[in-house]
Amino acid sequence: QLQLVESGGGLVQPGGSLRLSCAASGFTLENSAIGWFRQAPGKERQGVSCIGMSDGITVYSVSVQGRFVISRDNQKSTVYLHMNGLKPEDTAVYYCAPTKRAVQGMCIMTPARQDNWGQGTQVTVSS
Repeated sequence: QLQLVESGGGLVQPGGSLRLSCAASGFTLENSAIGWFRQAPGKERQGVSCIGMSDGITVYSVSVQGRFVISRDNQKSTVYLHMNGLKPEDTAVYYCAPTKRAVQGMCIMTPARQDNWGQGTQVTVSS
């Protein structure tokens, strides 16, 4: 059965870095576009970044562009989110999920489905 498990969150000071991991099972990761989403207290879930099928093109939200890097290791069935220059406004629970796809397997930063979110991993940026 399809399953994605997030890990790697924690407490970090402003300007610090973290690497989040999204481990996949129950399907071939190479054939899926994957996105990272986050939800801060009192706010709606929003897209952060996504990566297309295989070694696909990456997409970033304006708020994280230039600071975060999404990557994938298909042999390890894992998608990563390298977070640099963290800001207090990055504080949120981070989730990964398959995304909708456009032409040539490119990701669209919209979840493929809305009813199978995991537990996520907490990222807290505070001094």
